Amino acid sequence: MKILGIESASLTASAAIWEDDMLTAEYTVNHKKTHSQTLLPMIDEIVRMTETDLKTLDAIAVSGGPGSFTGLRIGSATAKGLGQALDKPLIHVPTLDAMAYEHFGTDRLICPMLDARREQVYCGLYEFHEEFRVIRGQAAMGISELIREVNGLGRPVVFLGDGVPVSREKIGAECTVPHVFAPSFASRQRAGAVAALGAVYFLRGMTETAEEHKPEYLRMSQAERERKRREQEERPGKEVSQKGAQGG
Repeated sequence: MKILGIESASLTASAAIWEDDMLTAEYTVNHKKTHSQTLLPMIDEIVRMTETDLKTLDAIAVSGGPGSFTGLRIGSATAKGLGQALDKPLIHVPTLDAMAYEHFGTDRLICPMLDARREQVYCGLYEFHEEFRVIRGQAAMGISELIREVNGLGRPVVFLGDGVPVSREKIGAECTVPHVFAPSFASRQRAGAVAALGAVYFLRGMTETAEEHKPEYLRMSQAERERKRREQEERPGKEVSQKGAQGG
């Protein structure tokens, strides 16, 4: 089995090739260049270095969100374009699932967190001691709400992801269960994990066509929130205008 993995849900851009239960190549950049500049050249490089014929791929696994709206759209468009051109299925791998999948062997709860701004995080709760298990699926919530949920489970936990730096002080003050923070090299997204978990999902038949694939944002973008706010503000005025017209 040969899987191409694509990760672009946040600042990290990453591409990987997973073949026969082995990570054969991974290219990860955690820098400020846009994914539209980096992702395809990274894929080209690992394909060239491993002498991979893209036609031999079984599927393309893509980090499907949540995360940056722009990053997810770029990753989705890249995966869809390759899937259509190569006539290959896509595997939608939830971003936080793939992050947790990097932490095999721990007896702690695994809590990946992505900064969602406005004192919120995208988060989930997992365990991966013997088998990978989702305890609490992906969600957008306030940091304090997440900490209360973790406290209620009463188990030691490891926090990871780019939501940790902005939440670390609050976690230290409010988290009552034993907790640690994953080191930097094990705290960000990796396409290798996307491809590896994608291979598991592929064997379960969890694939989709390029046309069917769409990112999972979990909440509206800033532009959508602003449009909704404007519509709500305009609606009362419209209702008053309509009543006045009827009364005249």
